[in-house]
Amino acid sequence: MSEALDLWDYRRRVHDIYRLVRQGGAGRGPWADWVAARDSLFANHPQSPIEHRESFKGLAYFDHDSRWRTTGRFTPLGEQSANLDHSGEGATRFITIGVVEFALAGEECRLDLLWLDAYGGGAFLPFRDAGSGDVTYGGGRYLLDTVKGADLGHDDDRIILDFNYAYHPSCVHSYRWSCPLAPPTNHLGLVVEAGERLAT
Repeated sequence: MSEALDLWDYRRRVHDIYRLVRQGGAGRGPWADWVAARDSLFANHPQSPIEHRESFKGLAYFDHDSRWRTTGRFTPLGEQSANLDHSGEGATRFITIGVVEFALAGEECRLDLLWLDAYGGGAFLPFRDAGSGDVTYGGGRYLLDTVKGADLGHDDDRIILDFNYAYHPSCVHSYRWSCPLAPPTNHLGLVVEAGERLAT
């Protein structure tokens, strides 16, 4: 199969994983299924970002904790261009379409919600937190990326934000990938002990 068709298939599988999560709702069960499905995809798919799949034993995660699931209120703003630098060469052009405000671990937080400025577009919500560069990747993690199907849903202006599903960009696993980094506006002042973490 060609590399392009492999990537097409990979993205379809990611979409399917998140579709099942949305159907399953909140809780440890759907999250555990998501972890298992991602590990299987990373271990077996030709488009996996894992360099040495034969020795891959699974990704590292914080334990599931329902306190890291919340709902954010989206407020649209005047659209502004946002070019996100990559972990390697290049940058990707996004548009900041608004902010998402939410409470997390007793703190009031806000993140810019971005839209990919390309054919078809797509919502993108990267973030850094106080643990970035220590227990998680310094360039941040992704919470939503609808181009790849990473989407837990929304109801009108209320967006489901479950940080148990936060994940590292592919560049964490392989130098072959160059991924957008979370912008300075999307830095949370607390340590988010949820989602994918660096292996210890």
